[in-house]
Amino acid sequence: MHAHHRSPMPADTHDVRRRRRSALACGSALLAALAWLSAQAAEERPWLDASRSPEERAALLVARMTLEEKAAQMQNDAPAIERLGVPAYDWWNEALHGVARAGGATVFPQAIGMAASFDVPLMDQVAAAISDEARAKHHRFFAEGKHGRYQGLTFWSPNINIFRDPRWGRGQETYGEDPYLTARMGVSFVRGLQGMDPATGAPLDPDYRKLDATAKHFAVHSGPEADRHTFDVHPSKQDLYDTYLPAFEALVKEGGVYAVMGAYNRVYGESASASQFLLLDTLRRDWGFKGYVMSDCWAIVDIWKNHRIVATPEEAAALAVKKGTELNCGETYAKHLPVAVRQGLIDEAELDDSLGRLFAARMRLGMFDPPERVKWAQIPYSVVQSPQHDALARKMAQESIVLLKNDGVLPLSRQTKRIAVIGPTADDTMALLGNYFGTPADPVTILRGIREAAPQAQVVYARGADLVEGRSDPAATPLVEAQYLRPAAGASERGLRGEYFRNPGLSGTPALVRVDPVIGFSWDRGSPTDNLLARGEAGPDEAVPADDFSIRWSGQLLPPVSGEYVLEAAANDGVRVYLDGKPVIDRWRKADRLTADQATVQLEGGRAYDIRLEYQELERDAGVRLAWRMPGARPPFEEAVEAARGAEVVVFVGGLTGDVEGEEMTVNYPGFAGGDRTDIRLPATQRKLLEAVQATGTPVVLVLTTGSALAVDWAEQHVPGILVAWYPGQRGGSAVADVLFGDANPSGRLPVTFYKADEKLPAFDDYAMAGRTYRYFGGEPLYPFGHGLSYTRFGYSGLRLDRGRAAAGDPVKIAVTVKNEGARAGDEVVQLYLASLDLAQPLQPAQPRALKELRGFQRVHLQPGESRALEFTLVPERDLRRYDAQAGAYVVDPGRYEVQVGASSADVRQRATLQVDPAR
Repeated sequence: MHAHHRSPMPADTHDVRRRRRSALACGSALLAALAWLSAQAAEERPWLDASRSPEERAALLVARMTLEEKAAQMQNDAPAIERLGVPAYDWWNEALHGVARAGGATVFPQAIGMAASFDVPLMDQVAAAISDEARAKHHRFFAEGKHGRYQGLTFWSPNINIFRDPRWGRGQETYGEDPYLTARMGVSFVRGLQGMDPATGAPLDPDYRKLDATAKHFAVHSGPEADRHTFDVHPSKQDLYDTYLPAFEALVKEGGVYAVMGAYNRVYGESASASQFLLLDTLRRDWGFKGYVMSDCWAIVDIWKNHRIVATPEEAAALAVKKGTELNCGETYAKHLPVAVRQGLIDEAELDDSLGRLFAARMRLGMFDPPERVKWAQIPYSVVQSPQHDALARKMAQESIVLLKNDGVLPLSRQTKRIAVIGPTADDTMALLGNYFGTPADPVTILRGIREAAPQAQVVYARGADLVEGRSDPAATPLVEAQYLRPAAGASERGLRGEYFRNPGLSGTPALVRVDPVIGFSWDRGSPTDNLLARGEAGPDEAVPADDFSIRWSGQLLPPVSGEYVLEAAANDGVRVYLDGKPVIDRWRKADRLTADQATVQLEGGRAYDIRLEYQELERDAGVRLAWRMPGARPPFEEAVEAARGAEVVVFVGGLTGDVEGEEMTVNYPGFAGGDRTDIRLPATQRKLLEAVQATGTPVVLVLTTGSALAVDWAEQHVPGILVAWYPGQRGGSAVADVLFGDANPSGRLPVTFYKADEKLPAFDDYAMAGRTYRYFGGEPLYPFGHGLSYTRFGYSGLRLDRGRAAAGDPVKIAVTVKNEGARAGDEVVQLYLASLDLAQPLQPAQPRALKELRGFQRVHLQPGESRALEFTLVPERDLRRYDAQAGAYVVDPGRYEVQVGASSADVRQRATLQVDPAR
C-alpha cells in the first residue's frame, strides 16, 4: 500500500487565500462602517429610518423644509431638495389600459373595451400585468437617473366617471354607463395596480404599496369637453348619490384607492378641486378616505380665472388646499402658496398637514428606502411587453368584442378564397389604441390579423374612404414598400439605411445605424428605438432619447413603372426628402400633428433614384411616413367597390379612432366638435362607402372600431354581420380575426346603450339622468345595455330564491341554471337586474327611480351540452337602496321587487318576486 502525500500548495494559491482573508476583514470593516454611516444618516435624517411609520417619517422630513420648498413639493413636478437628499419626482403618470406615454409597454384594449368583457378575474390579471410593467419601468428609469413625467409610481387611472351620453369623447376611458359595472371593474383595476389581493383587498406586501392608483374625475364630470373649465352642474341629490358617486365610494371603501383626482368643473357652485362638500364632507368624513387628493391639470387656475370663485391665484391656491386638494397638477401652488401664507390666506401648518400626506404616500411606495427592501423593486424588466402580457392583451381583446348581429355569415369559412378588407380603420394603428396609450412592440391591425389568420386566402385591401368628411388622413396613402427600396446601389437587402441621432440637427456620430424595411413609424413619448410600430421590432432603449432626436434615411428608390408619382412625406415636426440630391419636400419646422407634404414627380420604371429622407422630432409625439401613389392608381372609392365585387365576403372595418374623439381636442369636422360628437351615426364618408359595397351583393361583415356607441341603423337592417371591436389594443387585429373565423366565440357585452339614429337625446350639457342610459331610458334602443350574441345558444332555467321575503339587512341567495344548448363551446355573461314592481313610476317628475339596475353578473364558460348552477347574493340594504333627498340618506323602500336574470338588460330569461319588509 502506497502512502498518499499531499502536494505542496502553489505559492500563488497561498497569496490568493491571504488576500481573500484580508478582503473579508476589510469587507467586515466596510460593512460595519456602512452600518455606522447608515445609523448616523438616520440620526441626521430620521425620515430614512424605515422602522418608523410613513406618517412619522413624512412629518420629520417636512419639518426640515422651508416654506418655498414645501410649496414646490405640492406640485406634480416636485424638484429635488439636495440638502435633504430628496430626489426630484413627477407625480404625473398614466396607465388607463397599459403604461402610457413612457415608451414600450403592453397596450391592452381601451377601458370601454375591457368593461365589455364583464370579466372581473381577467381584469385582475390585466391590472397586475400593467403594474408589473410600471414597477419595472420605473426602476429602470430611476437607475438611469431619470425622474421625469411618466416615469414615477403614481398613476392617474382609472377614469370611473359615468358614460351618461354617447357624445362624450372621453367616454372611451370609462367602464360605461352603469355605476355597478363601473364599480366592479374599477375596484379590480385599483387592486391590481396597488398590489392587493383581488379577493380580499388585503395588501400583498404589508410594508410597501406597489403603485398608487387614482380615481378620477371627482365628481359629476362627463362633458362637454369644450365647457369643462367653466360649467357648474347642479344634479339632483338622487342622481348624485344613485349615479355619479357610487363607483367612487366603492373604490374608496372596497378598493382602497389611495388617490383621488378632482374634476375641472364646479359642483353646486364649488370647484370640484376646492369643494367642502365633495372633498371634506363626503370623501374624507363620510367615506373615511385616508389618501391624497390632486387637482386635474391646471384646474386650480380655473378657480380664479374661469369659475371666478376668487379673484387671485393666491386665493385659489389657499382655497384648494384648505378644501382638501394636497397636490396640484400645474404651477399654482409652487408660485402662489408662499405668497398666500404671507398674506394670511392660509397657515403654514395647513401646508405641513397636506404635504405630510404626500410624503407618507411616497414612503409607502418605498421611494426613500433601499430597493432591496422593496418587494416590488425586484420585478425584472423582462416583464415589459413579455409574451405572457401579449397573450393576455389578445385574450382581453377577444373577450371585449361584441357580436351585435349575425344572420349566419359568421364565423367565416376557412375555405373562403377571396376576402376584401375595406374601410378607413382596417389598417390604422390608431384604431387599436384609443387614447392614453403606450408604444406597443408589434401592433396587429385588423387587416394584418385577417391576413395572418387566412394565409390560404387572397386578401385584397382597399381603404375606400376617409375616416370623416374634410379630414385628409396623412396615414391614408400607401407606404413605399420594402421591395421598392434598397440601402445602397447593388445591395440585396431591402429598405433604407437609417442613421439615428441623439439631437435634432443630424449632427455628430449616429447613436444607431440600421436598415429599416419601410418608413412608417409612430412613437408616443417613447424613444424611436424603444419600440417600432411599423417594424414590430424593439431596439436598445438607451440608443435614442424620447425627445429632440433626428433620423436620416438614405438609399435608392426603385419605381416599378414609368409615369407620374405622388411622393408623400408625413411627419410630426420637420421632414425633408431629396431625390438624386435635389429637394422635393422641405418642411423643417414644428408641427402640431402628423402632417403630409406631397411632391408630384416623373419617375422612370426600372431606374434607381438616390433618395434621402431627413426627420427631426421637436414635440412630445413623434411619427414619420414615406408613402406614394403610383401611376394609374384608381380613386379609393372605386377601388373599394371593385374589390368588393371580386370577393366572396367583405370585411368592412370602420367607425372612429382616437384622432376624432377624445379629450379636449382641436377637432372640428362634420359630426365632431372639440373631441366630442355632435352626430352619433357612422360618419357620412363611411356610410356612403358601406352602402355602395353592400350593393355589390357580396356578403358584408361590419367591424366597428370605436370608443362610444354608434347609431348603425342602416347596417342593422341591411348588413348580415356586425361586430364592435372598440379600440382593441396591440393584438386587436388578431382577436378580431379569431372571432371572424370562429377560433374565439364572441362573448363581449355592451357596457353602454346603443341608441337609434333618430333618437332625440337629452341636451348634452344637462346632467339630469332622466331619459339616459338603460336605467332611465324608456324608449327602444338599437342595441340594449348588456347585449351581445354568441356562436352558440344558452338556456336559463330554475331561478329560485332561498326566501320570498326579507328585511333590509337579510341576505337573499339567488340560484339559476345555465346550459349551453348549442354545438360550440362559449362564454355566457349571466346578468342579474332588480326592478321595483310597486315604484316603477317616478317618485317625483324631477327624480325618477331607475327602471331596473344591474346588481350582479357572472361570466361562465360552458362546453356544448354543459350546464352550470350559478349563485348570487342579494342584500336589500346594499342592492335596493336609493337616495331620498328629503331624508338626506339612502333608504330601502318596502314592497315587491322583481329579480330578473338573463342575457342583457332587455333579454330577461327568468323572473322571480321578492317582498322586502319595512325596516324594523
